[in-house]
Amino acid sequence: MKITKAIIPAAGLGTRVLPASKSVPKEMLNIVDKPAIQYIVEEAVAAGITDILIITNRGKGIIEDHFDHSFELEAKLEGNPSKAEIYESVKHCSNLANIYFIRQKETKGLGHAVCCARSFVGNEPFAVMYGDDVIISEDPVVGQLCRAYEKYGVGTVGVKEVPRKDVPKYCTLDVTPLDNNVMAVHNIIEKPSPEEILSCYSILGRVVLPPEIFDLIEQTPPDPKSGEVYLTDAMCALAKEGKLTAVDFNGIRYDMGNKLGIMKANCEVALTHKEIGEDFKEYLKELVKSF
Repeated sequence: MKITKAIIPAAGLGTRVLPASKSVPKEMLNIVDKPAIQYIVEEAVAAGITDILIITNRGKGIIEDHFDHSFELEAKLEGNPSKAEIYESVKHCSNLANIYFIRQKETKGLGHAVCCARSFVGNEPFAVMYGDDVIISEDPVVGQLCRAYEKYGVGTVGVKEVPRKDVPKYCTLDVTPLDNNVMAVHNIIEKPSPEEILSCYSILGRVVLPPEIFDLIEQTPPDPKSGEVYLTDAMCALAKEGKLTAVDFNGIRYDMGNKLGIMKANCEVALTHKEIGEDFKEYLKELVKSF
């Protein structure tokens, strides 16, 4: 079944990038000349997804404004030959896909956020694209996962190997090879202790799930320490039933909820930017000489 719907959870508080995220949602922090969330939406569209639900919370109306028309700005730019490219770029983000919004009124974790989208999804498989994670690749990563879902008919998660010391920040998976870069998943542990690490594969920002995940989330108790409902726990239940694969995806992932991740994203994307790439490269060459 072709996957046409995606959820982008964007309700987090952005505490790791304060004070910048106090008034500007971290999803709206720029990578060169576009906000992070636009890269995620464009990835979804490039993979053939037509309907996108962005889950926000209070104070994030600016995200909705970004994907709406700005009639005053467009009227100012339209018809000015010197502003033609800017005009097209402004209109572009308003016409990317059918974009909907819903608020997660309580911060109860990613699992709870996904459940807010149940009526939007209906009885279809769907993608979840984490609002913190921008992934740059020629072949859209969510599209790589969709193909795996269509081939094997079970949920799939996007993974990369991370340094062992970083695994406790994410999750760890028990996997066995299946085909090329696709693996069968047997178990997942969220934020493991060093002794609990199953492998250095961690889920990084993209998953494609069957609609049955909603019932599994509702059966998942909140974490006793944080009070959050972890999506990972529900996906673990799928894995233990033999209904989950992992794709070691091709792409470069940037953590936009992390100050260093934001700087890496801006630097590396700027180096390939058609407008400033060469000048920025020369600037960096001169800059590093002074350190």
